[in-house]
Amino acid sequence: MLSNQRQKRVLENLSTAILLLDEELQTEYMNPAAEMLLEISGTRLIGTKLSDFLREEPDTQPAFLDALRTGHPFTKREAEFILHNGSRIRLDYTVTPIAFEHDSGLLIEMQPRDRLLRISREEDLLSNQETTRMLVRGLAHEIKNPLGGIRGAAQLLDRELVNDNLHDYTRIIIEEADRLRNLVDRMLGPNKAFRLASINIHEVLERVCGLIAAECEGRIQIQRDYDPSIPEFEGDKEQLIQAFLNIARNAMQALLHQEQPNDKRITLRTRTLRQVTIGHRRHRLALRVNIIDNGPGVPDSLLKSVFYPMISGRPEGSGLGLSITQSIIGQHQGLVECISEPGHTDFIIYIPLQQKPG
Repeated sequence: MLSNQRQKRVLENLSTAILLLDEELQTEYMNPAAEMLLEISGTRLIGTKLSDFLREEPDTQPAFLDALRTGHPFTKREAEFILHNGSRIRLDYTVTPIAFEHDSGLLIEMQPRDRLLRISREEDLLSNQETTRMLVRGLAHEIKNPLGGIRGAAQLLDRELVNDNLHDYTRIIIEEADRLRNLVDRMLGPNKAFRLASINIHEVLERVCGLIAAECEGRIQIQRDYDPSIPEFEGDKEQLIQAFLNIARNAMQALLHQEQPNDKRITLRTRTLRQVTIGHRRHRLALRVNIIDNGPGVPDSLLKSVFYPMISGRPEGSGLGLSITQSIIGQHQGLVECISEPGHTDFIIYIPLQQKPG
């Protein structure tokens, strides 16, 4: 017979999120998996009504009360909930009425659907990213070799020219060859060796906030929602600053090009996640950074290709910033995703806090 202490340890180590509600639909217990899923501390919620921190659309509280009354369990698939912080999650959940000695309650088991969908989406994204990288490297090789020959021939021609007026033409050839070579180098992403050191993610993000605040000159409100308990991890600080800055700067430019509303916001949020799969690897602990803006959103036609080189939603954009960001985060064994609709664009960055070799 398991002791109460052993039973509690079993519940606390389940990967399934567990909630126990009383007859008034107030929280009596929440295991750590539920805390991670719902992004809230269980100790703060004891005695709090379920609807105060978790709302389903449409409202199904009558179904919960009916389960209490009849004693019949039920299961619901693909339910959409709104968390206390406004973010949305998709769940499968089972509600089981439980009778105790003097009262009754509801046991709720929750399985996130978003995670399964994310794993599938990640696999497609990583596969496309690798295909794009190979294509770009092949193109770079084919472009840079003849460019070197064109530039060298233009330099030799420049030395032989007698008419000074013709030097302008050879100078244009040389400058354009250099510009194309630099463009190809940027498409390939950072070519510097990684300088790994212990990093505090909030120092990185504060540097990004400072740069964005200076560029937007107070026209955009920058909000921080940090988890101060996130541990340091190994990474290249300067390259991570560049990666996050590329995303934040895109958000800033989208907001500044938006004529209406005055309430223009960029939110930077950090959280830790346990037992996270990134690509084909499972990590015990990972960092999640959300960079959210309330701008016009990424057009549906660009959403699936937004991380490809030379893809941009702005006429003046180079289309390389997000491709470089994905490359930098990928070298940290992480991944970047984008969810967007008008009024809400969310770039989600996952980085393992304990990276694995190879």
